[in-house]
Amino acid sequence: MDTSNFQSWIGRTEVQIDTVHAGPARAMAAALDLDPDAFMLRSELPPLWLWLYFLPVVRASDIGPDGHPKRGGFLPPVALPRRMWAGSRCTFSGSVRIGDELTKVSTISKVSSKSGRSGEMVFVTVRHAWSRGGASLMEEEQDIVYMPIPDVFSLPAPVPAGDCTWTERAAIDPVLLFRFSALTFNGHRIHYDRDYAMATEKYPGLVVHGPLQAILLMQAARRWHPDKRPASFAFRGLRPLFDFDAVSVCGRMGETGGVDLFTANAEGAAGMQATLRWADA
Repeated sequence: MDTSNFQSWIGRTEVQIDTVHAGPARAMAAALDLDPDAFMLRSELPPLWLWLYFLPVVRASDIGPDGHPKRGGFLPPVALPRRMWAGSRCTFSGSVRIGDELTKVSTISKVSSKSGRSGEMVFVTVRHAWSRGGASLMEEEQDIVYMPIPDVFSLPAPVPAGDCTWTERAAIDPVLLFRFSALTFNGHRIHYDRDYAMATEKYPGLVVHGPLQAILLMQAARRWHPDKRPASFAFRGLRPLFDFDAVSVCGRMGETGGVDLFTANAEGAAGMQATLRWADA
């Protein structure tokens, strides 16, 4: 696909200010079966939970048929019908506490296209930066992919997660998918509308959110390494996971001292691959 018409979007910037209220963090804790009372005023917000804030507030008349905002506006109006969060690269430089007022600056940094097994694809990379009083807290490069909807869905070839040092079962079900959609104000119907997901986008069931998988991986890694703080976290989707899958999260030491993380189905096929690096002590 010719993306020359979209190059003018590169450099577009959006600035938002939001307060890290306790409500979304407490609700997220409840959805993950954690103690909501551990997330009160001045409690530290777990890494990646900033995704619960600075949400796009879009009027109902501006929502497209897939539940996403209509094309155009801050993001370029790519016509390909399927839109997904393909992966991110995050760095952490400061802690966030409930009650903080933060600024988020989002900038479109790249628009590119390529052909894959599913046809033409367009990638839009957005750089997000969160700060408090001018001090950087978290930065993220987020890749959004646009692609066609196939006539018949077929899974990519499985990539084995391989041998892991630890493995945990993740309690994925339609209720969790609905609650996470609500918490992130994500109207994409593939996560909660089974008829739409199967009839229109040709999936075999409800799709597990990419950012939900990323949060589950980060939470598990921190449980296994409670004395460490994350410095960077990168993830990318390899293969969709669905609400009927028996999902596990697993990890092992990486070759350069970090932690390699995976979500996987019952057959051991990786859904998401991630790398977590710890801050120096």
